[in-house]
Amino acid sequence: MSQNKTTPHSLENNFELDPRLRMDTIICKVEIDLADWLADLSGWKGWEVASNDEFENYVTFFLKNKNHFAEITLFNGGFAQAELNGEVVFYGDLLLIRNESARMHYYALQSGEKVTMH
Repeated sequence: MSQNKTTPHSLENNFELDPRLRMDTIICKVEIDLADWLADLSGWKGWEVASNDEFENYVTFFLKNKNHFAEITLFNGGFAQAELNGEVVFYGDLLLIRNESARMHYYALQSGEKVTMH
């Protein structure tokens, strides 16, 4: 039985990279519009961030809307938990959200510059 072996020289890229990208580590960040996302989850518009607490591996945001309150915890790996009036309404991966409120962006680690991926 023969095995197909792929050598690095036989691989072809179908895209061109900016030379800066070859020298700099790229990080991916999920950015989310908390008020819009919470409006989608709750059906109520007008959410405002009241406060937030930042920790090593996550950030927790406290939001309010009239007599309603919410707590959203965003973990560094793209995972999130959203509680509305003490009830969990979302628990999962933000990358799986099919919503305009959450978007993935790429940045150069050293410079912090936003990188556009095609």
